[in-house]
Amino acid sequence: MKIGYFLSCEEYGPDSLLQQARLAEEAGFESLWISDHFHPWTEEQGNSPFVWSMIGAISQVTSLPITTAVTCPTIRTHPAVVAQAAATSAVLTKGNFVLGLGSGEALNEHVTGARWPSAPVRLEMLEESIEVMRELWSGSAVEHHGTHYTVEDARLYTLSDTPPPVYVSGFGPRATELAGRVADGFITLEPGLDLIAKFRDAGGAGKPVHAGYKVCWGRDEQTAIDTAHSMWPNEGMPGEIVQTLYSPKQFEQAAALVTKDAIASGMPCGPDLDKHVDAFKPFAEADVDVVHIAQIGAARDATSAEGFFEFYRDQVLPRLRELA
Repeated sequence: MKIGYFLSCEEYGPDSLLQQARLAEEAGFESLWISDHFHPWTEEQGNSPFVWSMIGAISQVTSLPITTAVTCPTIRTHPAVVAQAAATSAVLTKGNFVLGLGSGEALNEHVTGARWPSAPVRLEMLEESIEVMRELWSGSAVEHHGTHYTVEDARLYTLSDTPPPVYVSGFGPRATELAGRVADGFITLEPGLDLIAKFRDAGGAGKPVHAGYKVCWGRDEQTAIDTAHSMWPNEGMPGEIVQTLYSPKQFEQAAALVTKDAIASGMPCGPDLDKHVDAFKPFAEADVDVVHIAQIGAARDATSAEGFFEFYRDQVLPRLRELA
């Protein structure tokens, strides 16, 4: 089991993401996740750099494997364009790139004015997009006239020796079944044994499972709770609401219902070593292959990035490796 770091494009600008990527490698983290958003979840988070620019830059300052967590290749960006971006990312990372995919959120995908489809249609689009991308990664000229996408006489010329693996995220049974059936791996934000078992039963047996969660390290617990509640209240939003709201402003309105107690009970906040270790245990028990941990709050307090990586390097990662 490997332990990676989760780069949150919603909260951090390019310079901060590059700094965190370097610090993560120096601290002993073994891989990177990076989010792919057009908008942040809330205005307070305040960022959304273009993920493909960031992957190119990160590939030049670290040697860690990079996974998008996750890209939606269906509405905002045509799958042929995502295929080209992923192929170039695989070359830049010397084959250490994984294309993590999901069915997306209205928050990011509505920006072109396209209709926001129902969940079954989005999954159908996702499956077809994977077909299109794998055809393009073959290096052949592609003609595709499908239900949702058209590709005419398209060929990718910059390709890695092997196509990038495709992992699919799943938060419900239909997406998880799709991941097991068509993907090379599974992405989840929950250590749910039922979903992981469904993925494996649907064809994912023997395939990698990636997971991730958030923490807010700080020297004072209450200050860390306040920071997490202010910067990442969407962590406490339930169900499908995160897929259907259209703007950071709407997320902030919904976030007014999320209490500080809900945030404090949902993620480790502050300097307590045991709380940080306990957050990791369910993922270890679920036999996840790679767990990625995100630090919330460095955008508000620049010293918390260095403090987080020092804390994890010296105290947390040794304990987590015992569990892993």
